[in-house]
Amino acid sequence: MSTQKFSILRQIPGSVWALGFVSLLMDVSSELIHSLLPLFLVGSLGASVFVVGIIEGAAEATALIVKIFSGALSDYLGKRKILAVIGYSLGAVSKPLFAMASGTGLILGARLLDRVGKGIRGAPRDALVADLSPPHLLGAAFGLRQSLDTVGAFLGPLLAVVLMFLWADNFRAIFWVAVIPGVMAVVVLLLGVHEPEMHRGARRGNPIQWANLKRMGHSYWWVVAVGAIFTLARFSEAFLLLRAQQGGLSLALIPLVLVAMNLVYSMSAYPFGKLADRVSHTALLAIGLLVLIAADLVLASSNAWPVVIAGVALWGLHMGLTQGLLAAMVADTAPNDLRGTAYGFFNLASGLAMLVASPLAGLLWDRFGAAVTFLAGGAFCSLALLALCFRALRQPGV
Repeated sequence: MSTQKFSILRQIPGSVWALGFVSLLMDVSSELIHSLLPLFLVGSLGASVFVVGIIEGAAEATALIVKIFSGALSDYLGKRKILAVIGYSLGAVSKPLFAMASGTGLILGARLLDRVGKGIRGAPRDALVADLSPPHLLGAAFGLRQSLDTVGAFLGPLLAVVLMFLWADNFRAIFWVAVIPGVMAVVVLLLGVHEPEMHRGARRGNPIQWANLKRMGHSYWWVVAVGAIFTLARFSEAFLLLRAQQGGLSLALIPLVLVAMNLVYSMSAYPFGKLADRVSHTALLAIGLLVLIAADLVLASSNAWPVVIAGVALWGLHMGLTQGLLAAMVADTAPNDLRGTAYGFFNLASGLAMLVASPLAGLLWDRFGAAVTFLAGGAFCSLALLALCFRALRQPGV
């Protein structure tokens, strides 16, 4: 790593690093469960792929929709950390429920509780990163937090693989292990993150007002629209695991799919986040969409292990290109005092899209097969790409 890169990393505040490690620990906890949950649902509890899609869509949509309220509340109170603590605590509390579940009902309840926690913490945490970071390092700061988050997202499935071998595919015992990093995440957040003085006690009026929504401007709402179309194109990663299972891979090895995806995601998130501080956001989003289209085409073509890994790696590269970038674009286009609300509305739109995307993917899978599911994802990618091209033609240089 060059001296300049070290210099940039040193300029990123310590609390942003701490938030990254909080995300890392919670992702180890969550992905330890989520990398096995579709297999547990289908193989052990006898659920259909459509039911998996319903559970995943409802859970992820819940997280994204709840963010609008937590984000607005963080703007109203002028405090973000307390909401993040509540959200991460709910995530930790949900983990034992997966180990105790004997049917899909408790699994759904545990997923919803976990995702409510994610929804409560997500927008305030992202707004806190934006508050803590120098304006010229927004992309790098979001990229760093996303990279650390994604390190946890591949360590979790990797640990799942090891434990599946050691404990002879004992799903429930592995789910209990997930409690430990979840609790550690809450401790690091409490001790390691210090909220900026500008937010302590800075109580404001209700941020969800028509006048405030108008203040956000067309550029912000365009980012919201593109984020929603992205979500339609990128349904739950549970379908990546089920695609790998179709190829005859043993249960213990299937979590390696998420290891591969998140390894690529982690390695690419910070460099592309830093790049976003210097180049056209629209161009980077377009490249990300092209990569996701390629991933969908590869995954639709075959369920052979090498092909699935190639498709999953492309999926991870797309995530590295776009996720930190979209977060930075929200921060760039929204007023500083409405950042929490801005992330909330962004995630509300994405949540509504997710509520459609994953059940639709499951229905297509059950009716027409996996290939049609991934081809449909590619079609939504193409719609998003057309929207970007239209925007670029109307406003060159964005």
